[in-house]
Amino acid sequence: MKAGMPARGLGRRVRPGVGPAVLLAAVAVCAAVPARAVLPAETGATKTVETLASPAPRHWVWVNDVVFPHMADGTAHLVDGDSGRYLGMLSTGASFSHVVPSRDGKLIYSPEIYFSRGTRGTRTDVVTIYDAATLKPVTEVPVPPKRASSLPALGVAGLTDDDRFLMIYNFTPAQSVSVVDTASRQFVGEIETPGCAFALPTGPRSFFAMCADASFLAVELDDSGRAVRQSRTEPMFDGTRDPVYERPVRVADTYYFLSFDGKVHPIRHSAAGFTAVDPWSLASAAERAQGWRPGGVQQIAVHAGSHRLYVLMHRGGRESHKDPGRAIWVYDLGTRRRVQQIALLHPLTSIALSTDDQPLLFGLVAESNVLDVYAPGSGKLLRSIKDVGTTPLLLVTP
Repeated sequence: MKAGMPARGLGRRVRPGVGPAVLLAAVAVCAAVPARAVLPAETGATKTVETLASPAPRHWVWVNDVVFPHMADGTAHLVDGDSGRYLGMLSTGASFSHVVPSRDGKLIYSPEIYFSRGTRGTRTDVVTIYDAATLKPVTEVPVPPKRASSLPALGVAGLTDDDRFLMIYNFTPAQSVSVVDTASRQFVGEIETPGCAFALPTGPRSFFAMCADASFLAVELDDSGRAVRQSRTEPMFDGTRDPVYERPVRVADTYYFLSFDGKVHPIRHSAAGFTAVDPWSLASAAERAQGWRPGGVQQIAVHAGSHRLYVLMHRGGRESHKDPGRAIWVYDLGTRRRVQQIALLHPLTSIALSTDDQPLLFGLVAESNVLDVYAPGSGKLLRSIKDVGTTPLLLVTP
């Protein structure tokens, strides 16, 4: 303010007829207006922290979201399939694939990638271990910054059958598997798997990777988690004439692979190695002529208790192998016969089943963030849960 200039407001010229008494009254009214209320500071006593059931009920499901619009911010969402209630969320970093719950339900393992500048800068890879009851991080295990940044798949990370070792698939583009000891919570080492992808467990100390020529690379570990033996099988499929999805499901000692043309390839594992069992077709000759084939991202699920296989099906050409399913066809694995067809209200790209005796069937489509919950016995849609993530892709049940 320049010298000699009146202050704004009080220094303005008074209108004719407005005397000092009126001004004093106005000041008195302003003084009588109470000050804005100040809220009390939040204290520990006013905070509410929920604790989840542990182990998780079988009808809960993890919805894993790579968040395609901004892939630096992956998330995992926990939902109660019975009530549709949203239970919690984990922030899981860049190029996220999926969480890996421990079999006892107490811990959640999450391979995660972070950059020092958010979307750029120094890369750090860790396995974050979360408490399943509070969803709080317990610790982080640093691992080599090599985890595959690919379309999410369950084979990217998995636990050995006794939960002792977590295996993480790397692609730089050199291919390898990082091993983490869950007991000591330390990185054990890296196992080279040239030309072979993923890490699918076959026992407490073994896993296999799928190779480009349709063979398997079998790896045996010692009690420290280091590779003591590797062997390569003959090609298990005809990868040229009828490729298979790299997303099998497992029942006991058998993995079930699905081909683009709709054949089921059971591959059995034993101490003697891998055995390819005769494949069988999902569709009849007439249905194949109509173009019925599997499709989706997580297009196959299994319920071990009832020994039933669930497959997302649609009509299209071979190039439509990732198109959403319009129906779910259900098969008895013992007889290899279709026993049910479930009509879908919404097309789905991913399905999973809970593992209890009265299972729920979960489904979602990558272009939406709606989780559908079906009763697999009747095929009835029980509920649709909206706003679960942004672009959820994979489902993981306890």
